[in-house]
Amino acid sequence: MAKEGRRHLTVVAIKVLPSHLAQDPERRARFEREARAVSALDHPHICTLHDIGCQDGVDYLALEYLDGETLADRLEKGALRFLVNSAGEAGDPRVALVTNWLAELGR
Repeated sequence: MAKEGRRHLTVVAIKVLPSHLAQDPERRARFEREARAVSALDHPHICTLHDIGCQDGVDYLALEYLDGETLADRLEKGALRFLVNSAGEAGDPRVALVTNWLAELGR
């Protein structure tokens, strides 16, 4: 149990939209859609969004830090089949949302 006055520090992953990309309305809208999609989901295979903001003209997302391999490294091993074939989740609309979101990000 934390004692009063003691700060709890959480390690997070920071994703930024650099200012030169934020000037492109399509890129900024995509970044904002990603933030809304992540914040609407609660799933063990999706990181938690802790904060969204702008600091010195740079938009950012503060996401749950997950230690492990990168998505690029994982994709080299093959498709992320667990998104559509997880036990008991085949009909879950959140799975379709994530699948569509990933497809859109891959454009």
